[in-house]
Formats: sequence, structure tokens, C-alpha cells
Amino acid sequence: MNENETRDLVGNFRSSMQRIRGEVRKVIVGQDDVVEHLLITLLVGGHCLITGMPGTAKTLLVRTLAGALGLTFKRIQFTPDLMPTDVTGTDIIEEDAHGHRSWNFVPGPLFTHVLLADEINRTPPKTQAALLEAMQEQSVTVRGHRHQLQPPFFVLATQNPIELEGTYPLPEAQLDRFLFNVVLDYLSADDELAVLQRFTTRVDLPPVETCTTGEEILKFQWLVRQVPVSESVGRYAVDLVRSTRPDDSRATEAVKRYVKFGSSVRATMFLVLAAKARALLEGRFHVTEDDLRALALPVLRHRVLTNYHAESDGQSVDDVLRTLLTKTA
Repeated sequence: MNENETRDLVGNFRSSMQRIRGEVRKVIVGQDDVVEHLLITLLVGGHCLITGMPGTAKTLLVRTLAGALGLTFKRIQFTPDLMPTDVTGTDIIEEDAHGHRSWNFVPGPLFTHVLLADEINRTPPKTQAALLEAMQEQSVTVRGHRHQLQPPFFVLATQNPIELEGTYPLPEAQLDRFLFNVVLDYLSADDELAVLQRFTTRVDLPPVETCTTGEEILKFQWLVRQVPVSESVGRYAVDLVRSTRPDDSRATEAVKRYVKFGSSVRATMFLVLAAKARALLEGRFHVTEDDLRALALPVLRHRVLTNYHAESDGQSVDDVLRTLLTKTA
């Protein structure tokens, strides 16, 4: 891509992101930080885990964003009896007019651009493993045959923190594939009042216009990776992630006392990529340490495993990470 094409792409990026935010705000009240995190997820080409209480508009948010992006959207309601083929699709035997039988693959709901995996922690590990292959390899394997997913492909998964019975905690390997773990909290009182005024006076939702295409999003992902990162900022990212490991010399006293396992190298890569996207969304062409600190919690909270001392002292992962960020600021 030459200089003029890159300049045009930057201008298209700015206008598209502004329009997407406007379209999402037609339907979603508040939650601006969560919307930004989802946009960063799409620009990086990652996946996002959304943790929130029931009734916080998780499904509506993802559906609205997919519509504004001009991408195909499918939703899977994960249940304890869901089988891998319910997600990936399966081969069936079909007979033609001449009586000849052949295997034909019928794609499952995974074959989409934006997949909402609703209540992902309610399905057994076998089905989660099928989803894990799609998240990591962007393909599914059925009866030994590999089927490629069409890019861009994003998994936006939700889980409810209060549902403990009948749930299957996500394995660490799958958690590590999510770029972010975003906490969707309750709205403020003013925002709740705005929801009442907006949605109790009409039956249908406001129409959402398409702002981009899948091809443009792939170009935006390329553009994000062109944002430069200085050596000092890159070193800060490495030091920040390494300080979450209790046996590292950079670890704080809180980490050494409360953390059992720290973050992997994948966390460092995701943190820098997400910071590049954040910088571009804010109209900058360089990454700062503030970008890294702003995204540290959603990138690291599901990659740091605390021990029994943390539970005994009432220290959450976020508490430990906030202390760490204060020490490294």
C-alpha cells in the first residue's frame, strides 16, 4: 500500500469509527468504555469475554455493533447439553437423483463474522474445545476435514458471574485466547432513566446503519499494526507483564503474596496491539505508556491467577493489578 492509499485509509478509519460510535449510541445508553474495548477487539482481530449481570444489554450491544460494522452476526445460547457439532456444523449423507450418495458439510453457526457465545461457561469442555479451535486457528475440523472460516472472525462471549451451579469454568488455555475480559457494570441512575425514556415509548429499536464492510475492517487491522511503538514503551509493556509473575524480580510484594500464576508472553503482545488500536482511535500515530496502563486491567485480569492468600484477605485480581499499576506508574 503506497503513501496516498495509506493516507486515504487513515481518513476512512477516522470517519468510520466516528459513525460507528454514533450508530451504537442510537441503541445503547452509556457503556462508552465497553464499546471502545469492543472496537479495539475488532481492530486487533481478537476475541472478547464480557462479564456482566443479566439484563445489562450484553446481547443487544453485540448485535448492534455487528450491524453498524456491516458484518454477519449469529448467536449461540450455550447450554449444558450443547454438542460440538451444534456449534461447528456436521457432515450429512445426501442422495442425488441418480441414487448416488455423498457426504456434504452443513456449516454451523460458527460460520459467521461476529459470533455471540452467550453464557459460554454453561457448556461442557468438549464443546468449548471446538470453539477454541475456531478462535485460535479460524477453522473447524469435522470428521478429519478442516473447514476455514471467512475473515474477519470475532468471538464475543458472555458469562454471568453469579451462576455457579451447572457451569464449567473456562480453562486457562481458552481464557488466554481472549484479548479482553471486559466487566459490564450497571448503568448510572441518569443512564437508567434515559433507557426508560427511550425504550418504553416505542416497540421497535432505532434502525442502525452500516458504516463499514468486512474488507475495510481487514484493512483497518493492517493499519493498526503500522502504528509505531518506541523501544522505551515496548520495554514498559514487557516489564509490566513480567511484574505479574510472582517469581520475577520485578514483582511487587502484593504480587508475590497473592498471585499464583502470572501472565504469558501472549499478554504482552495483546497489550501492545490493543494500545496501538487505542492510540489510533484517539487520533495518534504513536503508543504511550498511558495507553498500556489504560488497557492493562481488561488484558490481564483473566490471565492472572490468585492464590488462597488473596481469597483469605479479600483481594481480587483487579485489586492486585491496580496496586501493581500504581507502583509502576
